[in-house]
Amino acid sequence: MKPVHVLEGRAVPLERSDVDTDQIIPSDWLKRVERTGFGRGLFSEWRDDTTFVLNQPEYVGASILIAGPRFGTGSSREHAVWALMDYGFEAVIAPSFGDIFRNNSSKQGLVIVQLSLEDVEGLMAAVTDDPSRLIVIDVERLSVELPEIGWRRDFILDPMTQERLLEGWDDIGISLRRENEIARYEVTSRAPSLTDVFDASGHAVRA
Repeated sequence: MKPVHVLEGRAVPLERSDVDTDQIIPSDWLKRVERTGFGRGLFSEWRDDTTFVLNQPEYVGASILIAGPRFGTGSSREHAVWALMDYGFEAVIAPSFGDIFRNNSSKQGLVIVQLSLEDVEGLMAAVTDDPSRLIVIDVERLSVELPEIGWRRDFILDPMTQERLLEGWDDIGISLRRENEIARYEVTSRAPSLTDVFDASGHAVRA
């Protein structure tokens, strides 16, 4: 997982609420054993509709998704995050999120920005009016900006999630930070064998 400090990109306005993980990546795609290639399945049941927003040329290459309330509810599948990121999205902005989706996102490096409904609707309107507008998300300052029109809002991340993103730590990375402590624990906590030699305090020092 790479560190995330500042994201800058165009946005896609997905004007739908209650988008669950089955709609983000339908269950047919869960048979895959790789973690790549899921971008082709993102919103696949909607992409057959030529009027669907992802099919519009002005939004090709956008890296930020703006969605309605309760985005990412439903089942706990990590594939929803994989699909969004494989497609090219680096952040999702919405008024509210499914808790498990939010947690999965923080572990994969997908930035979750929660703003008020009024602010999200304002962003959608601005992007719909001009799809070329750039949005800047600063993870360190916890801010979202539309520099072209002087629009700025702050958002909240819990300190652990913010640190994960800034440092690029997934679960394995967090564990490796304590590699020496884990190694010491493994040595001192294992059951002694008949061939162990013990120090004065009764700890096994070699097998």
